[in-house]
Amino acid sequence: MTDFPRAEANLLARFARLPAANIGDAMDRLGVLDSRIGPVWPGARLVGRAFTVWTRSGDNQFVHKALDAAEPGDVIVVNGGGDESRALIGDLIGQRAKNRGLAGFVIDGAVRDAEGLGEIGIPVFARAVTPAGPYKNGPGHLGRTIAVGGVAVAPGDILVGDADGVVVIPLAEAASIAEAAEAVLARETGKRAAILESA
Repeated sequence: MTDFPRAEANLLARFARLPAANIGDAMDRLGVLDSRIGPVWPGARLVGRAFTVWTRSGDNQFVHKALDAAEPGDVIVVNGGGDESRALIGDLIGQRAKNRGLAGFVIDGAVRDAEGLGEIGIPVFARAVTPAGPYKNGPGHLGRTIAVGGVAVAPGDILVGDADGVVVIPLAEAASIAEAAEAVLARETGKRAAILESA
């Protein structure tokens, strides 16, 4: 379940130039994760392809398995049941992910070592931060469609995260959504310019 279609680099590059808010607007405000899931360090920005993990609350055994199976450019996306009592990753896992060329993490659960993750420069978006460590017993699954922050995420979907939060773009619709979001950005850029000129 770890071999799935992945977006081409040029499509990811288009989304890398777009704010999450403009993408959400282009999708009729759908696909936007729960606002509690946000960056754990200032300035984090994420663009990549979903590598999905479904794990028992507070347990990161399958996050470790995902690190070994994910490909460069993938985002490890974790349904951790929204549990905030145990951190599913910290800076050690963050460094492993960085070394493997992964694009970051989106976790419906908690993480720790927020400052260390920022120093590493690995983008991490999560529901909470706690010093409490995880269990490592399982069970879990890789490569299934999961629920994260109230949104369905399938393997290979594109995720974009910035200071405003995270949006999920279904892979099958990604090209048309990119075009629509680029149009939204162009319109808003024009409006901002007009406001500045009238000031």
